[in-house]
Amino acid sequence: MSSLQASGLLNPLSSSCSSSLKRTKCAINFPKLPRTSFSVPKASRRSLVIDRVTDKAPILEKNDIKTLHDHDHDDELFKSTNSKTIAQLYAVLEAVSDRIEMHNNVREQRDNWNTLLLNSINMITLTASTMAGVAGTATCSGAPLLALKLSSAILFSAATGMLLVMNKIQPSQLAEEQRNATRLFKQLQSHIETTIALGNPNEGDVRDAMEKVLALDKAYPLPLLGAMLEKFPAKFEPARWWPSQRKSIMNNYNDKLQQSKNKNGWNVELEKEMKEVVEVVKRKDMEDYERLGNLALKINKTLAISGPLLTGIAAVGSVFAGDGSWTTLVPVLAGALATVVNAFEHGGQVGMVFEMYRNCGGFFQLLEETIEMTIEEKDLEKRENGELFEMKMALQLGRSVSQLRELASKSASYRMEGSEIDEFASKLF
Repeated sequence: MSSLQASGLLNPLSSSCSSSLKRTKCAINFPKLPRTSFSVPKASRRSLVIDRVTDKAPILEKNDIKTLHDHDHDDELFKSTNSKTIAQLYAVLEAVSDRIEMHNNVREQRDNWNTLLLNSINMITLTASTMAGVAGTATCSGAPLLALKLSSAILFSAATGMLLVMNKIQPSQLAEEQRNATRLFKQLQSHIETTIALGNPNEGDVRDAMEKVLALDKAYPLPLLGAMLEKFPAKFEPARWWPSQRKSIMNNYNDKLQQSKNKNGWNVELEKEMKEVVEVVKRKDMEDYERLGNLALKINKTLAISGPLLTGIAAVGSVFAGDGSWTTLVPVLAGALATVVNAFEHGGQVGMVFEMYRNCGGFFQLLEETIEMTIEEKDLEKRENGELFEMKMALQLGRSVSQLRELASKSASYRMEGSEIDEFASKLF
């Protein structure tokens, strides 16, 4: 009984616990909510992106788009034109490099001519003089004496002919011409390379380069026959290896220059300085080199006539040499004098000295024309920068910029006093 009662008490307890657990479980497990998907239309997304872009970037109209296309077309056209100009400059540069090699080879050849002809003619002249002296002192007669006379006359005649040709072409002067041409072509080569390196060359640069090449070809020709420069002109004239510069029409722009105190590096003081430098170059340097050039020309003419004349006299005198008479003295003495004259003329390279004076005179003339053409240019923006131009002129004259300014002020003070300046513009030549 007791056991039944106990079990009966336990069963309601367990049932109550299980019911409470069930109730607890029901309280914990919430019902699942149904899933709902929100779909955004694609058109609305695209419109949001477009709205954001249009808020930040301006809307390009048709005219703006056309302008952009025009700019692209202009850039392409500029690039094609620039590349064409650079290609043309490179073509001129190749021609200049080829001319440098040609003039250098010709210079070596004509320098060898001077050495070989000088040595050959002097040896021939001395041999002929010796034979004429032996013929004069020989006691024999007949065929041996005749052989000595004829040999001496033939050698003197050959020396006379060779001297006439040598004095006509002046190999030392020819070599100096080619030496100057090589230097000037190298200078042009460096100028073209600098133009290409700086960029943005134009057709004017190509035209100027070609004109300079043709002017150098005319000033220093390679062939001898038909194109050789006159070695004995009537008077001294400086060499000219640059094309004729185009002169601009001068307008009265002094007021404009006065108002713009420093436009493109130019001012009134700098122009006055350049004008004073030109006056010093004219009065001192060019006059001095003209005087020296005329002196060298006279000496060269005298020597060129004396050499063949002496060997010709020796050739005639050697025929009558012999028997210990005074006629033996003529060919021997004339041959010795001809050797001295020939050695002084071609060994001393008097023709080369004359050509050097011509080149220096041309340098000063080019300097004068460059300064005058630059000053005559009315548009200051088209001129070369004034400070750069002043520095270039100073370097070409072997001076610093401060020394160039001192020279200009000194020249102005001397001119106001009515006296001549005692200083040359160039310190190089």
